[in-house]
Amino acid sequence: MNNPLSHIEPKEIWAHFNSINTIPRASKKEQAISDFMVSFGQKLGLETKQDKALNVLIKKPASVGFENRKKVTLQSHLDMVHQKNNHTVFDFDTQGIEMYVEGDWVKAKGTTLGADNGLGVAAIMSLLADDSIEHPELEALFTIDEETGMTGAFELQPGFISGDILLNLDTEEDDEITIGCAGGVDVTATKNYTPTSVSKNSSFYKITVNGLKGGHSGVEIHKGLGNANKLLTRVLFELQKEIKFQLISLQGGGLRNAIPREASCFIAIENHQNTNVIFHTIVETIQKEWLVKEENLAISLSSSESFKTGVDATTQSNLIYTLYACHNGVYTMDPSITDLVATSNNLASVNVDKGNTTIACLTRSSIESEKFDLVNKLTATFNLGGFTVVTDGTYPGWQPNPNASILEVMTTLYKDLFKEEPNVNACHAGLECGIIGEPYPNMEMISFGPTIRGAHSPDERACISSTQKFWTFLKEILKNIPEKQNN
Repeated sequence: MNNPLSHIEPKEIWAHFNSINTIPRASKKEQAISDFMVSFGQKLGLETKQDKALNVLIKKPASVGFENRKKVTLQSHLDMVHQKNNHTVFDFDTQGIEMYVEGDWVKAKGTTLGADNGLGVAAIMSLLADDSIEHPELEALFTIDEETGMTGAFELQPGFISGDILLNLDTEEDDEITIGCAGGVDVTATKNYTPTSVSKNSSFYKITVNGLKGGHSGVEIHKGLGNANKLLTRVLFELQKEIKFQLISLQGGGLRNAIPREASCFIAIENHQNTNVIFHTIVETIQKEWLVKEENLAISLSSSESFKTGVDATTQSNLIYTLYACHNGVYTMDPSITDLVATSNNLASVNVDKGNTTIACLTRSSIESEKFDLVNKLTATFNLGGFTVVTDGTYPGWQPNPNASILEVMTTLYKDLFKEEPNVNACHAGLECGIIGEPYPNMEMISFGPTIRGAHSPDERACISSTQKFWTFLKEILKNIPEKQNN
């Protein structure tokens, strides 16, 4: 298969990235990519094993002269977020990602790129395959299902890994050294209703919200980007003040870890003479507010096919008020780390159709008690609307260790190599470090990676020059791993 990245450096990383991007690797559908990694390790003649969850571990002995250094576990996740633009024709289950180079960026054609966390995977593969790179004893841990539950990390059996230091290659700014992250929990609200007949004199319309930037619901939540579900709700909230309409169905958003970019609904209106004027007045107000942050926001009204049933009046009213009241975005900022979000919620998806309503959120926090305070607030909001609430998929945060010896090594190396101070921080995203580290309390952990923009959206792109910088940094870190301590 043609490799559109064959001319860019570092060639070894982009070659491996291209190879894994030919394999569909959605969360919870990782059998093929997991088997591919097993074959990769075995072909190199390295000790390779695959656990029941489909996590893969590949071990590589230390280079000559590095046998007395601490053992390093390199870790990245195999799955990627599958998102595409509505107009993009693409089957994630059968097609490989279609990539191209534009300036200093690698991009995908209308879909997510998979640089999160494919570039980390590719970098580890490059280390395993190249015997000229000096390094201590290595373990390469490739986990599954990081993006929709971190089940790979949760299902790791005790003793599966044995490193002294874990380097997680899953952050997205090349000047950052991450030493902590937020935990999270899924919040799901459901409610059934009995579809009711629509008046035969009705006209039918579709309202569509699109053109939003979307993005990662953790690391980009502080940007205050538009949430399609909230914007569509606002349109309906304002519209009901002027026009009596019946909601037919509503669909918005998708994955919990992606800020929703698109949402739409169908409505029926009996007396529709002033509908267009009223609608465009509402839209004009909203678009003025969002002109700076979401310059491509589009909210449209179009005629649609007819429907026989829709949502009853009480359910419709409760739904609109509930969604309007649902907290979305930053809840609190971290009291000890400047400009770091502590707690947030993403109103990720809403589905209303044929008697069933489901609302899905992802609540994140680096403060466990505050995480559940926001969950309680969301639960109260949904309960007032008559919804049943279930929480699951909870995972812990990763508490920073500013005294880790590997942090000192990496900070010094970064300054020597790049003549600037790195940004040592924690991030408002879910990394597997907190889960992996629980049974290994003495393991030092750091996360870093190349610059990636627009993760979890079709605007995802990976910086080429940053990947070169990251590769240089990673190789130097491995050459400078501290020696084992004598007991």
